[in-house]
Amino acid sequence: METLTLTRPDDWHLHLRDGAAMQAVLPHTVRQFARAIVMPNLRPPVRTVVEAAAYRDRILAAIPAGQEFEPLMTLYLTDNTRPEEILAAKEAEFVKAVKYYPAGATTNSDAGVTEISKCDRVFEAMQQVSMPLLLHGEVTDPGVDMFDREKVFIEKYLIPLREQFPLLRMVLEHVTTSEAVEFVLATDNMAATITPQHLLFNRNSLFLGGLRPHYYCLPILKRETHREALLGAATSGNPKFFLGTDSAPHPRNGKESACGCAGCFSALHAMELYAEAFESVNALDKLEAFASFYGPAFYGLPRNSDRITLGKTTWRIPDELPFGDTELVPLRAGEAIGWKMV
Repeated sequence: METLTLTRPDDWHLHLRDGAAMQAVLPHTVRQFARAIVMPNLRPPVRTVVEAAAYRDRILAAIPAGQEFEPLMTLYLTDNTRPEEILAAKEAEFVKAVKYYPAGATTNSDAGVTEISKCDRVFEAMQQVSMPLLLHGEVTDPGVDMFDREKVFIEKYLIPLREQFPLLRMVLEHVTTSEAVEFVLATDNMAATITPQHLLFNRNSLFLGGLRPHYYCLPILKRETHREALLGAATSGNPKFFLGTDSAPHPRNGKESACGCAGCFSALHAMELYAEAFESVNALDKLEAFASFYGPAFYGLPRNSDRITLGKTTWRIPDELPFGDTELVPLRAGEAIGWKMV
């Protein structure tokens, strides 16, 4: 296969940051994707419809001239989020979901939820208006092994949450384990996003030839058996699993430091990375549905009408990219990749 033409995809989990950083990374997403679910973990976070509207306006203003892109906004769930805000978000229409971060779980999550039961009234309102809950599914208990945080979250919090709110529509984001795949498959009103790094790499990649900070993300890369389970889910043709890059830009000095930031930047070459992953198991025929059909179906949106084409050609991923007044390092910087968007 020399070319692969797909309905233009959407990114159902994306970090754009703000200001000069956003202006630097947004064009990479716009080039490939028609829409994206934009994460609200700014400083300060996007907690209200008013704040989401203002952030949306800043994103729209940064779209390169002559190109089209629709940011789909989310609200940052806190202990103090009110049910009335959910109703306002539903009425506003441009807010498509609410994001749950356990406090301290990942980048800019300090304002996250300290105890999930504090949000019961909010979950009830979300269930009533069919507003999806997007879950960073990890516990933060320091007594839990880093590689077990997703599994324990499912057991300790997600199973009870499903029992209490059976009609709540949920997305378990950036799933990383076979246990997560099994839970999503077995649970009604439940979907999952899968990142390119979790399809392509296992935890050995973090240490190949030395400590490699640009492969460090949260949830962290897991064992090869889990990667294989994720790849099986993504290429299965099951509509519960769809594309979400979790592309998370950080400046080089924020990653290459004594306490490096979590996050992989893949917006530059996301579709090429997914194509490589699907090709590795002879499943390129399943990529279009994963990237372009299942996400819109879950969110009740139409499929995009235009198309993109990937060509079978080898090119070298840049060592770094401009990022405001500094630079960022893309995932697999300096390495060759065998697909390129044309």
